[in-house]
Amino acid sequence: MHETIVALATPPLKSALAVIRLSGDDCFDVVSKVFSQDLTKVQKREVFIGKIVDKNNIIDEVVLITYLSPRSFTGENAIEIISHGSMLIVDEIIELLIASGARLALNGEFSSRAFLNNKIDLIQAEAINDLINAKTREAKKISLYSLEGKTSNLVWPIKKEIADLLSQIEVNIDYPEYEDIEEVSRSQVVSVCGEIVRKVATLIREGQQGQIIKEGVKIAIIGKPNVGKSSLLNAMIGQEKAIVTNIPGTTRDIVEGEINLNGITLQILDTAGIREVNNEIESIGIAKAKKATAEADLVILVVDATENDDNSFMKIVEEKKRIVVYNKSDVVKNKKSNGLYISALNKDIEPLLEEIIKVLAINKEAFDQPSLNNARQLGLLGSIKENLLLAIKDAENNQPIDLVSVSLLAAYNDTLEILGEGNKNDISEEIFSRFCVGK
Repeated sequence: MHETIVALATPPLKSALAVIRLSGDDCFDVVSKVFSQDLTKVQKREVFIGKIVDKNNIIDEVVLITYLSPRSFTGENAIEIISHGSMLIVDEIIELLIASGARLALNGEFSSRAFLNNKIDLIQAEAINDLINAKTREAKKISLYSLEGKTSNLVWPIKKEIADLLSQIEVNIDYPEYEDIEEVSRSQVVSVCGEIVRKVATLIREGQQGQIIKEGVKIAIIGKPNVGKSSLLNAMIGQEKAIVTNIPGTTRDIVEGEINLNGITLQILDTAGIREVNNEIESIGIAKAKKATAEADLVILVVDATENDDNSFMKIVEEKKRIVVYNKSDVVKNKKSNGLYISALNKDIEPLLEEIIKVLAINKEAFDQPSLNNARQLGLLGSIKENLLLAIKDAENNQPIDLVSVSLLAAYNDTLEILGEGNKNDISEEIFSRFCVGK
């Protein structure tokens, strides 16, 4: 039996209306104890107008919607109470429902129940949180693809192809007496796995682009003092957020800004100028600048175009995705033919913005297609690829076919993990759904 849980489904702020959600086998009984109408005989989704009462005291007049299992988000009996949006009223209603037999829901517990009751898979469950946290329309669109099940559909064909191959191998091993069963050859393993690896590699590439669209990019602006880092931050975000002076070492801490560039969220970090100093406070700022550089997805190294190049900074960013930009183009006469020049002070930064889009290399198609785009999903795709490559290697080295199947089984279990189905080492259902072996 699923105990009844309750929680506020709308933000905990004063508003016109608030929605309180309950889910659980006995939620109709729980709410009937405090509602002016009897809900225990509900047979379908219905809308009620009535009062929430505590003994003889009216708490609020509400609209109440009932959902009968399994036709609800969680797959359980569920109720949504639409009350007035006073937090005093909301708290009184929730306290009353808890006193009547419900308990306060844990974080994400409604989505968790929907997943456990097979109303959604794990990809769809993750998409709910992604949709809530989406900062751009493009990120919202990608999350909706996952919520609708379109992203899950990318995994099903791969799962099926691995299962088909694995099932054939298992039948060959377990039922060698049946001569009419086609024996799986090592060359067949190499061919089929090679094709799946190519598909998985495409999903990884598309997923990495989708991850950038959904989560954004962290960009650190670094360079020597007084090269125009703070001016560049201000120009990029369109406001005077960072203090700009001619005094070296003005920026002591990380100054952050955020923009939407062609549908991609850029979190921009203006850092302290990096140099050798004896000042303790500035040293802390420089240490933070180096830490931000190490953690950034992209580094913009700003160079004063009026000065000679300082190659010492290249050592800091040599292993990072980076853009070297020459600032103060408005006052320099001799420009390098291959240099990227801007004037942050004059807000002339369009060449840099174009270069950022170019470096991120996001295909237009990535904005309009589902993708497996979080760290968990991408990590499991990588594991599928590695396990399939290991199966290919074993097959090419003439290893016993049952040893080859070990890597295939690991890849198959990875597909289950992506969907949240868990490890299922017994794939007899897959075997019997494809072969008639009991003749």
